[in-house]
Amino acid sequence: MQGNERECIARWEHAFEADPAEKEKYYLTVAYPYPSGAMHVGHGRTYIVPDVLARYQRMRGKEVLFPMAFHVTGTPVIGISKRIANGDTTTIGLYRDLYRVPQDILDRFIDPMEIVRHFSEEYRRVMQKCGLSIDWRRRFITVDPQYSKFIEWQYKHLHEEEHVVRGAHPVKYCPQCENPVGDHDLLEGEKAEIIKFTLVVFSWDGARIPCATLRPETVYGVTNLWVNPDVTYVRVTLDGEEWILSREAAAKLALQDHDVRVGEEIPGTALVDGTVSHPLSGDVPVLPATFVDPDMGTGIVMSVPAHAPFDYIALRDLQQQGKYTSIRPIPLISVEGYGEVPAKDAVERAGIRDQNDPGMEALTQEVYSAEFSRGKVFEKYGGKPVREARDDVAAVMMERYGSIPMFEFDNRQVTCRCGGRVFVKILHDQWFLEYSDPCWKEQVKTQLERMALVPPEVRTEFDRTVDWLKDWACTRRVGLGTKLPWDPTWIIEPLSDSTIYMAYYTIAHHLKAIPPENLTPEVFEYIFKGEGDPTTVDRETLDTIRSEFLYWYPYDYRFSAKDLISNHLTFQLFHHRAIFPQELQPQGMVVFGMGLLNGAKMSSSKGNVFLLEDAVEEFGADTVRMFLVGSAEPWQDFDWRNELVSSTRKQIERFWNTVTEAKGATGAHDIDAWLASRLQRRIENATAALEGFQTRQALQEAFFGVEADLKWYRRRLPEGAGAGAVMQDLCRTWVRLLAPFVPFTCEALWKDVGGEGMVSFAPWPEVDEARVSPGIELAEELLARTVEDIESIMKLIPMEPASVSLFVAPAWKHEAFRIIAASADKTRVVREIMQNEEMRKRGREATDAAKQITKLVLKLPPDLVKQLEASPLDEQTVLEGAREFLEHEFGVPVKVQSAEASTHPKASGALPFKPAIVIE
Repeated sequence: MQGNERECIARWEHAFEADPAEKEKYYLTVAYPYPSGAMHVGHGRTYIVPDVLARYQRMRGKEVLFPMAFHVTGTPVIGISKRIANGDTTTIGLYRDLYRVPQDILDRFIDPMEIVRHFSEEYRRVMQKCGLSIDWRRRFITVDPQYSKFIEWQYKHLHEEEHVVRGAHPVKYCPQCENPVGDHDLLEGEKAEIIKFTLVVFSWDGARIPCATLRPETVYGVTNLWVNPDVTYVRVTLDGEEWILSREAAAKLALQDHDVRVGEEIPGTALVDGTVSHPLSGDVPVLPATFVDPDMGTGIVMSVPAHAPFDYIALRDLQQQGKYTSIRPIPLISVEGYGEVPAKDAVERAGIRDQNDPGMEALTQEVYSAEFSRGKVFEKYGGKPVREARDDVAAVMMERYGSIPMFEFDNRQVTCRCGGRVFVKILHDQWFLEYSDPCWKEQVKTQLERMALVPPEVRTEFDRTVDWLKDWACTRRVGLGTKLPWDPTWIIEPLSDSTIYMAYYTIAHHLKAIPPENLTPEVFEYIFKGEGDPTTVDRETLDTIRSEFLYWYPYDYRFSAKDLISNHLTFQLFHHRAIFPQELQPQGMVVFGMGLLNGAKMSSSKGNVFLLEDAVEEFGADTVRMFLVGSAEPWQDFDWRNELVSSTRKQIERFWNTVTEAKGATGAHDIDAWLASRLQRRIENATAALEGFQTRQALQEAFFGVEADLKWYRRRLPEGAGAGAVMQDLCRTWVRLLAPFVPFTCEALWKDVGGEGMVSFAPWPEVDEARVSPGIELAEELLARTVEDIESIMKLIPMEPASVSLFVAPAWKHEAFRIIAASADKTRVVREIMQNEEMRKRGREATDAAKQITKLVLKLPPDLVKQLEASPLDEQTVLEGAREFLEHEFGVPVKVQSAEASTHPKASGALPFKPAIVIE
């Protein structure tokens, strides 16, 4: 097959270059990759699923644009390059051993652009090996000078419309890179959010002791502080005042707009058993607790045992040792569903043993959520709901009691791609995209309502993201990328320069021929908005470029991963709203699930990947494609397992053999009409599935469904007979049905089945209504179900059968079936049946039959019930006609009789579409 793959890649080299045409367009895009390492099978699914849909739409007669580019903006490749230059063994091992970069090329990786060049070429090569039907003319990288001019134009717009503002904000910051970092710059902690804590400041021995809390309203219930006796704290001068806190906290606060000077060390033991005070808590003791982490908050914790399960259990553990027995929890919040001391109530109900119990995290979350959503502070502390009291108390403490904010991540480990730890820093003079602007948010929400989102349930996640999205630091001091047009000391960061590049794809191949200095903002203004009169590019060229943009835009669907809803996928909606008119807004998005390898999340940095090129070499491109598409719907997580991939390869071989063997099929059989009719159903169902982006379901119909039909067809052929000429027709259709999924195999078979040109451009099969035979399908369905029932009974009986008798249900049971099938309320259906004169005469026999038929109706597929309701089957004729087949199947005489004409006690059990079976 590898020879065929090479031949197809050569034939497809320019085949998918898409140009404006008279026909309807279909423009789909997928997140462009960051080429800093080799592709793994997770990437494969990301690009193969859209390719299946691109190929399908092309066969539907549309002009399809499926472009690709490479995202290299930011610091990741710079970080990798630095680590390689510094001889970092982990990074060198990753690139040499996992990605198998030859040593002479690896030596050049001390230049970041060498990494980009190597992997962007490798991505293209592997994508071609996977059969992706991409228009490669439009390829670009995000540091191309023409692309930078496009970004400059976009940001000039955003700045003029005051969507980009200057300010001071907390951002993720890497001290090692001396740069703010975005999610794309991180090795771990991509999902970490910045949380604002309030520092509650207690007094001790002429110094201040701060405790970080998210619950300032609980200050009234503080019974003690916790310090870790094993930690050495430091006395610092913070903004001219003496503070005591952990060394880690001092370093964090120094990044957050505070002048911090570290002085003497203080052992944790020196603080234990001291007394601290706060105007809202009074005097409280300091207790020892080894669970206190010096790297969390300030390394000193205020204890509210009435409302914090961890504090309650830690205090209880000490008191069980006979220590600090005079301390009692001080409740200050009432919450429905909990006792007077909510933390105590929750801990004791859950049967928590001690502070190391694994259930503590979840329990803490449960109590905190209940108090925040339903809790109310006692009247003597203000009587407000907790959600209001929290902000009010924080404001009072900031104003009167020396409190200050401190910013931390909600996720402990946040690491830059350079390997350094990331902290929260307050940045001044930074440029921000003002995603907090309520008007801009409203525009995006309106657009979301108009868009098709797949699967529909992601709409909630998009709405939530738009609501909480805050201002976004859109510039960096270092890294690759476009300089900010009005302040070139800054570079636009990776997520901020990849928001409307889908529009750039439409014209990228034209712009390559234009010197970048000629691509002024006026040129882009004319291309994208039809405004102005630029002079640096001739009008004829500009009109050609503009008409191409207008042919393709807006894009029809964007495919991307669900973890990008919280940034890129939502950002691009904000930018489209700011830049383009309503008629050019995005039409739809398909959101992907995650990729697993043997049950664990794929991660290049952790080495848990299976390289896509290795998979293609080992199993073949079509096997990889079929497995990735068939293992889950796009929005579901999928799990790559080599042993399952091997079985997919056998399925493709069976398809190949079936089509090859059908070349000589001639003649006709009665069962041919059934096969032709089933094929129309498969076409209809596969088409509907692809229209709904259910690529797995489409493959189930187009491959497994057709294969199941063929299995029954072969079984129903007369003994010793070969397949009829219907097989040739089926194979011509089957090759086209599977062409989007396994294109290499189908291109090789297309000529064999009499096809012309490339199957990639052959018309998608249409349902031929003249070949749909519901009656014939129904008859075979009855027969197949009867065969299955006979087989089940034969497995259960210990004797060697001598004969099979089939008893067919009488007409009155068919009438009952119709009444029950049409009834809206199946619970009252017996009453409906008994209103029928003839049924009433039958008394108990009719009520018993009605109950059995109701069970049958509920068990059968709804479509089948509808068919039977509309056109009842002459079951006796069908089964009599198949008697020879049944006798051959089971090797015994088969008798078909009317149940009413028989005295056999089991005959009365016959139901419509379910004959009574007696094996003797």
